[in-house]
Amino acid sequence: MTRPPLPPFDDVSARIKVRLAEDAWNSREPEPVSLAYTPDSQWRNRAEIFAGRDLIVEFLIRKWARELECRLIKGLWAYRGNLIAVRFAYEYRDDSGAWFRAYGNENWEFNIDGLMRRRVASINDIPKGLPERELSA
Repeated sequence: MTRPPLPPFDDVSARIKVRLAEDAWNSREPEPVSLAYTPDSQWRNRAEIFAGRDLIVEFLIRKWARELECRLIKGLWAYRGNLIAVRFAYEYRDDSGAWFRAYGNENWEFNIDGLMRRRVASINDIPKGLPERELSA
């Protein structure tokens, strides 16, 4: 299975890869999102460290059950060979109705088939009293 665009990345292909990831995450569909990762993909997300598609799906189910109405925007920061770094911002609310904005960086490493084999995310959450969402679709 391949997941174009494939490395090595140039400016155009790296931006396409970032946009595809943004669109997939905004779908909030764990199974299809997990297919962008190798079966043994390694993740660090905040304090959680795990590997494998099954655990990615479990993680995303938990995440999107807690983070309601989330909207994510990713932007290319840097790329080289099979590596891409992105900055991101997203908004979500919890089940009590409190809104949060999260900012962070992700470092991605891809295999030759364009599947992500490593994802390292550093994220900061900020509670917000949002009368309106700032990251609307």
